[in-house]
Amino acid sequence: MNMHKLLKFAFQNQASDLHITVDSTPIVRINGKLKKIGGDCLTPSDTFTMAKEITTEDQFEKFQHQAELDFSYEIEGVCFFRVNLFKQKGSIGIVCRLINSVIPSFLDLNLPDVCRFFAKQTQGLLLVTGPTGSGKSTTLASILDYINETMSKHILTLEDPIEYLHRHKKSLINQREIGQDSSSFSVGLRAALRQDPDVILVGEMRDVDTISTAITAAETGHLVLATLHTTGAAQTIDRIIDVFPGDQQQQIRTQLAGTLAGVISQRLLPLPGDKGRTAAMEILVNTPAVANLIRSDKVHQIQTVLETSKAIGMQTMNMAVVELVKQGLVTRQDADEYVPNWDKHE
Repeated sequence: MNMHKLLKFAFQNQASDLHITVDSTPIVRINGKLKKIGGDCLTPSDTFTMAKEITTEDQFEKFQHQAELDFSYEIEGVCFFRVNLFKQKGSIGIVCRLINSVIPSFLDLNLPDVCRFFAKQTQGLLLVTGPTGSGKSTTLASILDYINETMSKHILTLEDPIEYLHRHKKSLINQREIGQDSSSFSVGLRAALRQDPDVILVGEMRDVDTISTAITAAETGHLVLATLHTTGAAQTIDRIIDVFPGDQQQQIRTQLAGTLAGVISQRLLPLPGDKGRTAAMEILVNTPAVANLIRSDKVHQIQTVLETSKAIGMQTMNMAVVELVKQGLVTRQDADEYVPNWDKHE
């Protein structure tokens, strides 16, 4: 099979990924679900030829020595792709991630108005959380694009991998990829503080050093956007605090209370008729009352604040799902599957 045709097919069908592996037909991921393209199952010879088709001689030689390789690939006029080659059971596997140049707007994603409030902050820490594949990168890309279009800022991103290509608009935007442009998030983030940024995106806060530096950046006059693999606003705050040794946790509570802008915790639910997906979002805004709960180690009470502060843009995950069902964007059956007990306060 021809890799160019498969990559074009993935792009034309709005797939997020293309999977190539032996003993299977090519597979694309569309709206979070894997779908077979069809045709014959691939042989080791097929995947070898397909890997050679999209690599230079130097890249393929490096792959032969390392047994895995990350690189970017472009079909001119079509799309950029982030490619990972790997060995499995002695043969070659390929995964191609489509890098999006068209960034969805707030309206496209049905984002709540409070996201504009977060985007307009001049400093603080905004956390977008959720499990893998919950649309965190897309939400952050939309927020960054809003800043890029409406404000004159220097935006610096640290990503692994880059998933959306941003163009310079009203703002100046530099995108750095971990592994290619910087060795790690923590190293790249420390360097970012010397690069005169107004807005910093940290693709993932993976360790104490990165979290600590991100909080410091938020304290020193930067808007820092970051992701965590947590579910729920309260759990996100607890996770950050628990990463630190016990004797440092009170200091982190105080810093977090003063720097946190908010938490968006999301998951994707299918639209009716297999027409895509929409995000249900739990949203926390760091008001003085929330800051006091964080500072005084009463994070468990935040859930009550979420339930009673809808007027300023806060909501629980259940409240978000109830609204999506009322709007007809999610069926009750899908809501039951993805967010059990979503209607207990309906």
